[in-house]
Amino acid sequence: MPEDLNIAEESDTKQIIAASRSPSNLPFIITLAALLVYFAFQTLQLWVERSNYSMVKSNQDAALQEAQKVQAQFKTLITKTNELAEKGHAGARMVMEGLQRQGLGAPMESEPVKPPQTRAVK
Repeated sequence: MPEDLNIAEESDTKQIIAASRSPSNLPFIITLAALLVYFAFQTLQLWVERSNYSMVKSNQDAALQEAQKVQAQFKTLITKTNELAEKGHAGARMVMEGLQRQGLGAPMESEPVKPPQTRAVK
């Protein structure tokens, strides 16, 4: 019987040692739960930001189209004014010069620049 007692004591001590050696899973579970909450929060925030961005973009579409329309009208006005200035209209020429100083107008074509003539060497 002493052998049975020794075996029983050894198995009890092995179980106690094994229990004290096995790490607890609680910190790992808490870390995983915290990561899950963090990623869920980030996903929700990104979804909210994306919907806000879509709403702002759709609100700007009308203003963008209006600005493009005004820009097209301005280009047409510049083109017509430039045509009048080329025909010799003094007021149109003055307006085009003012626009050119501000960097807005098309360059006026006063006289076409002739390319330099080269002579063939024989």
